[in-house]
Amino acid sequence: MTSKKLVLIVVDGMTPAAFERAVESGRAPALALLAEHGAYRRATSVFPSLTPVCLSSIVTGAGPDVHHIPHLVWWHRQERRIVEYGSSFAALRAAGMAQSITDTIFNMNAEHLARDAVTVYEALEDGGLVTAAVNITCYRGRTKHLPVLPWVTKAAYGPKRFFFYSLFESDQTGAPFAVRNRAGGSIDVYAAAVGRWLVTRDGFDFLAYYLSDFDYASHAHGPEGAEDVALVRTDAAIQTLLDAAGGADEFLDRYAVILHSDHGQTTVGRAAQLELPLASHADSIVVTASNRAGQVYLLPDARVDAATLARALDAEPSVETTLRLEGGEAVARRAGEELRFRRAADGWETTGDASILDYPDAFHRTWSALANPNAGELLISAAEGWEFVDIGGRHHAGGGSHGSLVEGDSIVPVLTVGVDAPIERITDVTPAVLAHFTRARVA
Repeated sequence: MTSKKLVLIVVDGMTPAAFERAVESGRAPALALLAEHGAYRRATSVFPSLTPVCLSSIVTGAGPDVHHIPHLVWWHRQERRIVEYGSSFAALRAAGMAQSITDTIFNMNAEHLARDAVTVYEALEDGGLVTAAVNITCYRGRTKHLPVLPWVTKAAYGPKRFFFYSLFESDQTGAPFAVRNRAGGSIDVYAAAVGRWLVTRDGFDFLAYYLSDFDYASHAHGPEGAEDVALVRTDAAIQTLLDAAGGADEFLDRYAVILHSDHGQTTVGRAAQLELPLASHADSIVVTASNRAGQVYLLPDARVDAATLARALDAEPSVETTLRLEGGEAVARRAGEELRFRRAADGWETTGDASILDYPDAFHRTWSALANPNAGELLISAAEGWEFVDIGGRHHAGGGSHGSLVEGDSIVPVLTVGVDAPIERITDVTPAVLAHFTRARVA
């Protein structure tokens, strides 16, 4: 038996409500057609629900404790510096533009992503299959690629067919320059052009097709506003794949599909600088915050501990929950109360009020985040309606954001067509992909 090839479509930042309205309203015919032929459910993201963490979790099939990507911005203990993956242009400048670009494009995959975390591209290509990726920022693979731009000389290792924002292009597709009009949707137009080229040639066994413009619009206009601004563009980028195969029937005869988002989005109206309530400890800590999640790192000679820092944030309205490790246990603190928990043979052993972590899949997600060796000693989840200002002073107040433990940031839509796997977390996606091909070979 030969399995269908598989297309993984990741629509950054699309909430379940947005997906469901798009299908029911008829405003997104490509999404509606796929939904008509598939099985739909909701699944849970990781914590923090921020794109580098989420995409690394999707591509490796593992949480932050395994892949080691902790946040959009974090403190590199060994190198004693900030790593900034692109919270904003101002944040990139504040962290050092050249270093931040190198971290975002190259180092996240080549150095920061744990060696023990096997990507879906590595696993499939080791099995003799051809993988492709368009614009997805977790891309580590076996094939060396030189950049297209002549003044950039550093190579990247990605899947055999690798397309990354016009910077890396394994094949000449004629796609327009990706970043010519970010707000106007040029990133997804580029992705669609590459996707058309790949599907027309049936040039892969597995394709990771990443569409980021919906998230960009949601940050600017809010989760519901993004439906008016970007939904039609997102649907058109998916329709391009169907048309490239000769139509929907031909596409579904050839390909199985997993379509989902990496995280949700919630509306934010207020922004806070997380450093301010911790200012009295400034000489002992490094604060890294962006969107709706933050971290606090203790410096080697710190004269404060994580528990003291957590108590210092009790009165801070932008902070809902803090998390730390203490004596082999995780400690969640909210409104001055604490819940302690640890793994047990039959689930979780807890002491305190479990409602403190009344969030989707909270014990699993927070334990994984705390066990990441690159995470801070104190992790922080924002309160509803709040966002943390990034190191460049930017925020999305008046629009949408994500990163926290709350349901709106954490739940994603998942649609499967021709894939027999229960996907309950985004970390289930890569195991489902691998099982799809393995079952066919066994059969």
